[in-house]
Amino acid sequence: MVRLGAVDYLNARPLVYGLEMRTDIFSLRFDVPSKCAALLHEGSIDVGMIPSIEYLRGHEPYLIVPGSGIISNGPVASVALFSTKPVTQIRSVAADTSSRTSNGLLRVLCYEAFGVDPSFVPMPPKIDEMLTACDAALLIGDPALYLDPASRGLLKIDLGQEWTTLTGLPFVWAFWAGRPDALSADAIRVLTEARDAGVAASDAIADTYCGPERAALGRAYLRDNIKYMLGEREAAGLTHYYELAAAHDVVESTKPFVFY
Repeated sequence: MVRLGAVDYLNARPLVYGLEMRTDIFSLRFDVPSKCAALLHEGSIDVGMIPSIEYLRGHEPYLIVPGSGIISNGPVASVALFSTKPVTQIRSVAADTSSRTSNGLLRVLCYEAFGVDPSFVPMPPKIDEMLTACDAALLIGDPALYLDPASRGLLKIDLGQEWTTLTGLPFVWAFWAGRPDALSADAIRVLTEARDAGVAASDAIADTYCGPERAALGRAYLRDNIKYMLGEREAAGLTHYYELAAAHDVVESTKPFVFY
């Protein structure tokens, strides 16, 4: 049985649709993205839905499940910098400890797009405490999606939109990755089928996950903001992110990504 670690946010649910029923192949657990990466790195899971930057940080070479990822092409809605002041005036950022890729992307954007060099303070995703300590707060996942910036008088800077404006490319936030011997061809087929079924059932997934008050928000988010097909343009965006992350010392070096 493959120990599978998934992200516990709405955007990951289409990728795991029905997998809890496939106990003949997978045992499934849910965690925040940073925990998924840590579990894979330490060998506590066999395959994880890891933040894309963590592919470069593993202690052993990983392979990526082909064709699937958590991707945006323009606004992502659920990864954003929240601030009371313009981005050019930000000097400190409270960075969501659930995040790895988004923290790296924000550092890249600070250099490449915003022209600032703020300090980063790791903090749990609690917006009031974050904005008490720092000029701005980086939130990811459901907390970022559900937060209404206008009601708090905040600016919301969507990192997905900023990346695509800067590069003209999609951004790959996460994907399935694991050790080379972790997945059989049949297991990869089941993961792909789960993706396709989950995309087709995204409205129902949003309704169940979000509840009646947020169902419309969740439906629009899964339909309009999040993409799940990792193709050539998405791979080009990922390569460019790795290059910029290495150039700005977010990671020590880059490497080609390899698929199962």
